[in-house]
Amino acid sequence: MICNSWGRAARAALLGLALASPAGADEAFVTNQGSGDLTIVDLSTMAPVATLPIGGKPAGVAVSADGARAYVTSPEGKYLSVVDTRERRVLRKIPLEGGPLGLAVAPDGKRVYVADMYEQRLFAVDPESGVVATAQVGVTPSGVAVTPDGKTILVAIRDANKIAFVDAASFQKLGELDVGRHPFGVTIDADGKRAYSANVESDDVSVIDLESRRVIATVKVGKRPYCVALAQGRGFVTDQYAESVSVFDLSTFAPVAQVKVGEYPEGIGASRDGKTVYVANWFTNEFWSIAADSLKVIAKAKTGDGPRAFGAFIRAMN
Repeated sequence: MICNSWGRAARAALLGLALASPAGADEAFVTNQGSGDLTIVDLSTMAPVATLPIGGKPAGVAVSADGARAYVTSPEGKYLSVVDTRERRVLRKIPLEGGPLGLAVAPDGKRVYVADMYEQRLFAVDPESGVVATAQVGVTPSGVAVTPDGKTILVAIRDANKIAFVDAASFQKLGELDVGRHPFGVTIDADGKRAYSANVESDDVSVIDLESRRVIATVKVGKRPYCVALAQGRGFVTDQYAESVSVFDLSTFAPVAQVKVGEYPEGIGASRDGKTVYVANWFTNEFWSIAADSLKVIAKAKTGDGPRAFGAFIRAMN
């Protein structure tokens, strides 16, 4: 945060730092629930380059496929913030009743899907005009993901131990699938063939075949898994209570390793080349990078208070 007493010179220096980031460098947009803001991290240097005030205890985040917008949920503020990623400013705040938490952006960027964890519903939001539709999905919806073709939305229905399937065109619930206990984060692979549900209370990951809509494997991981990232033929899972990232093989589902990280890791994502995995450590206020092949910790960046980064937080620059 920039204190008023720093004056214009310090503000100018900080702006210069932000503009000095290498052209085309990917960025991470990390929601800080405790400090109520958004830390933007240059992934080429693992250095924070900007902090945007958000408010309302921000938790969920999703960056559009073209990288032009980031969307942030504020469960206590009851709104969705629309962020211009290039200008690094909040464009507008869209009111959302209930408790907006997990979210995902349609591949074409025309809709943002937001889970309301209090009222058993999913919002379809037009980024310009606001809510255009709602669908009842089940008790305590949490994580949200969209298939690469944009046709189907998956929602983790935490308290029902299910994944719900929603048709994007009609915005109607198509059905649901039993998974482990208390699914939270849900991730879909780049081919749209499989989804991965991190099940908090059963300490496992459900692997879902999207064509048949059935669970084809259950992978045991560490204590209290929250989210899954995919890179180099491996699954990476944040285990909050174990303070680790569990790694498993995506072909055999066999365990590979556990990587020690900071306290209460939650948000996790992979670089577009699959070489690096990034983890937000909620209780230690740090954002870490890990080599996906060697599983060595590469670097650490400081964030605001309580980084969650729950969602697709990486902006891939073209």
